[in-house]
Amino acid sequence: MTAINSPRDRYNAVWIIFFILGLGTLLPWNFFMTASMYFTSRLRDPPINADGQNLTLNGTLVEGDTRSVLESIFNNVMTLCAMVPLLIFTCLNSFIHQRIPQKWRISGSLSVILLVFLITAVLVKVDMAPLPFFTFTMIKIICINSFGAILQGSLFGLAGMLPASYTAPIMSGQGFAGTFAAFSMICALASGSALQDSAFGYFITACVVIVLAIISYFALPKMEFFKYYADSSSPKPCSEEENNMDLLNKENPGEKPAVVSLADEETTHTISVFAIFQKIRVMALSVCFVFTITIGIFPAVTVDVKSFAAEDGVWKNYFIPVFCFLLFNLMDWAGRSLIAKCTWPGKDSKWLPVLVILRVIFIPLFILCNVQPRNNLPVFFAHDAWYIVFMIIFSFSNGYLASLCMCFGPKKVAQHEAETAGAIMAFFLSLGLALGAALSFGIRAMI
Repeated sequence: MTAINSPRDRYNAVWIIFFILGLGTLLPWNFFMTASMYFTSRLRDPPINADGQNLTLNGTLVEGDTRSVLESIFNNVMTLCAMVPLLIFTCLNSFIHQRIPQKWRISGSLSVILLVFLITAVLVKVDMAPLPFFTFTMIKIICINSFGAILQGSLFGLAGMLPASYTAPIMSGQGFAGTFAAFSMICALASGSALQDSAFGYFITACVVIVLAIISYFALPKMEFFKYYADSSSPKPCSEEENNMDLLNKENPGEKPAVVSLADEETTHTISVFAIFQKIRVMALSVCFVFTITIGIFPAVTVDVKSFAAEDGVWKNYFIPVFCFLLFNLMDWAGRSLIAKCTWPGKDSKWLPVLVILRVIFIPLFILCNVQPRNNLPVFFAHDAWYIVFMIIFSFSNGYLASLCMCFGPKKVAQHEAETAGAIMAFFLSLGLALGAALSFGIRAMI
């Protein structure tokens, strides 16, 4: 059987399943991040002085900031507790993916994430002091991102065995996860219900989506299209790899297809992880840098931008949910989805790393917006329009460039190396997230 007469993806069922699984990988983190208003509302210290200023845990006043200590550090600590475990367990996944069956890694991770969300929904109705609530919330964030890392690494490795276009639905699903979470939060706010009631429905919604992802994963092995590419016992002819590369080259004219002979294929079976990294290092380092810049700014800095147009009212209440979370995720999703139609620049183009490096300009652009409170730098881009324009370009470039790197990475190696290449790419993606989380403390301190 050749690539030409291989089974077709009927009704795009496999594509849809990978989209849902991609949704499941980032949905937990996005739901926790977008619900920061709910979490910080439960972290306020009860003692308030006569001037309406909050007291810290030690009883001293917070100068220039009416938030409690736990409120003020929540977003930075949340990002750090999410990204460091993500990096560690993505790295561990590179070692355990050959020892623990894929079925257990993916279904087990989804089940644990589902359990954490059920606990989170129940705790909405339970009164807790700010410090224990803060600690338990961070433990839950560590838990979902640890298992989310195993899930993400396993999923990218799984997609690496399929044609390049099947990494796109994972990235698109991850982009939609943030959009779905932000839209759900806005609907909860618009419902007019008490914040706790809205949060309960919000987290139950997440549980339903995770259950859908579990069902979708168990349906995947039944698809003929998936079974054809996942069956390692029947080697595919070399012409299939050539055909797959030709599909990419139609989108990138002028690139020569990577034809692998049988003799070459036998030799590459002994190639080490480091040798595979050498082939994909540009893509791996590029996706790492993309997310270092993104997480260094979002949400630790962007969530503290205050609307210049209105001090109170509806605009103020919806400014961050709409123009920080919803806008970011909509444009990020659009960028991730665009690679299904456009893959410029190509996998060997020098423009791709150049565009990735240029994103560093967003650091000064956002810190000079109306971020409050601030002690060191002046506000230069005070008007809301500046913040909105920056957010559109920032989020779209994140989704598009990261998706290009993740799609091209596994396709720069031989087919039998694709799963390992996918795991390496997932590791460097997570490394970028962790570095960005650490960078966010320094960026916020500059302001």
